[in-house]
Amino acid sequence: MYRKIIVPVEMGQLEKGEKILAKAATLLDAGGEIVLMNVVESVPPYITIELPMDFINQSVTEAETKLAALNAGHGGSARVKVVIGSPAREILHLGEEEHADLIIIGSHRPGLANYLLGSTADRVVRHATCSVLVDR
Repeated sequence: MYRKIIVPVEMGQLEKGEKILAKAATLLDAGGEIVLMNVVESVPPYITIELPMDFINQSVTEAETKLAALNAGHGGSARVKVVIGSPAREILHLGEEEHADLIIIGSHRPGLANYLLGSTADRVVRHATCSVLVDR
């Protein structure tokens, strides 16, 4: 059905990542590609003074390790990509850059902050140039 699927995974929700990665595999065309990704959120400069010097680098390395393990558990056929930035913006950017046919994104029950600010999944759904499947 789809030639290129982007699967963003939040490190705090790896079990949801497993579920959506398995779903992506069922929707992928023969010869297609899954890009398993994580976005390490950039930290405002006024906060970085309170964090270890290599906090971002450690976060990237940890995300790469966890995504590689998740990928290996599902046959290791996905490409792993970890980027730094704003989650919604980076997911949308990767979708366009990779000419994705589908983004499968996990969601959670919205809290008050989501109603005021909007969630990552909401932003991706509203602004994506390809189809988006939201897994609750």
